[in-house]
Amino acid sequence: MALPPLDSFNDDDWSVVPPFALISYLVAAVLILWLANTGEGWVYLLDNANLAFHEAGHPIFSVLGESITVYGGTMGQLAFPLAAAWTFRRQHVTTSYAFSLLWLGENLFNIARYMADARAQILPLVGNGEHDWTEIFSRWHVLGSDTTIAGLVRFLGWVIIISTGLWLAYRKQQND
Repeated sequence: MALPPLDSFNDDDWSVVPPFALISYLVAAVLILWLANTGEGWVYLLDNANLAFHEAGHPIFSVLGESITVYGGTMGQLAFPLAAAWTFRRQHVTTSYAFSLLWLGENLFNIARYMADARAQILPLVGNGEHDWTEIFSRWHVLGSDTTIAGLVRFLGWVIIISTGLWLAYRKQQND
């Protein structure tokens, strides 16, 4: 299976973006950006799903070995929005692709929050109480940079969400 060419983002065979789709994306993006970056930083519906995918990732990826299990949570959490985005991208389903990327960007906020907690360990944890990112950053000898790395991941989330909104608006304008 070959990767699609990068210039396929400019193809005319992407699905049409109805005005309601663009407005829905923008409203959802603003709401997610607000919820994820204020108060508890928890987007209830999405982050509960993200948590389930995170927890499922540990046993799923544990088949690859004990040392990979700690990474499995985050990999499981990212696998679902990436798989959705990949599927919709291949099918050129514009709005669904955009919403998958919105989910991915929001997921990065959730991961960044967990990363930033690696030293403080204030967040309530599911399971046996071991903090994945404390273990990961300790392995990488970067535990003291947990908040800096988390800031970069959070920034990436913002970039994905905003650039996807701009791309969706561009696609909408191409349809007009």
